[in-house]
Amino acid sequence: MFDFLDGYDLLGAFWVTVQLTVYSALGSLIWGTLLAGMKVSPVPLMRGFATGYVNVVRNIPLTVIIVFSSLGLYSTLGISLGATDIPGINFRLSVLSFIAYTASFVCEALRSGINTVPVGQAEAARALGLSFTQVLRLIILPQAFRSVVNPLSNVLIALTKNTTVASAIGVAEAASLMKTMTEAEAQLIPIVAVFAFGFVVLTLPTGLLLGWVSKKVAVKR
Repeated sequence: MFDFLDGYDLLGAFWVTVQLTVYSALGSLIWGTLLAGMKVSPVPLMRGFATGYVNVVRNIPLTVIIVFSSLGLYSTLGISLGATDIPGINFRLSVLSFIAYTASFVCEALRSGINTVPVGQAEAARALGLSFTQVLRLIILPQAFRSVVNPLSNVLIALTKNTTVASAIGVAEAASLMKTMTEAEAQLIPIVAVFAFGFVVLTLPTGLLLGWVSKKVAVKR
């Protein structure tokens, strides 16, 4: 029944998708957290940068960012991010693009979590002599993360599905293999069904696990 899969590295393609998701998720979480911190910063320049970055990047199609990273950063400026071969360069540029794009959504999710923390807690911490960075790191962000697990899980699931855009610059992930198979094989519906099932396997457990985590770490007010 699944003879059409012979000769194709299905697991390898999904493994590339997993790698794209994991690296991009980690980078997005770090960059998005920094952006959220800048957005609530008392420094006007930092607030302006974070606000402008989020508003601009969220409204640019991800495909445009991916293609720009390939044509603009590599082909024009010669930026390869340390890779020496074309597949490696495209993979790293894709991760960079996903981080730049997804971090804007992480920032907004975290900002909504920061807004749930009572202002009095920050004021009390500042009265005790803590700096803005200490207040953010020790008091605000721990509570904010606990309150936005569900929104962040939605961002992670969206990121997993967005990795299909990497096929636009030749990254050999699942969507790229599906395109190759649909062009070479006559069994369109089974091929699409296999890849749809593969993405469900990747995203459904993630949503269920993070939903359980959200209930466990929820802030009781």
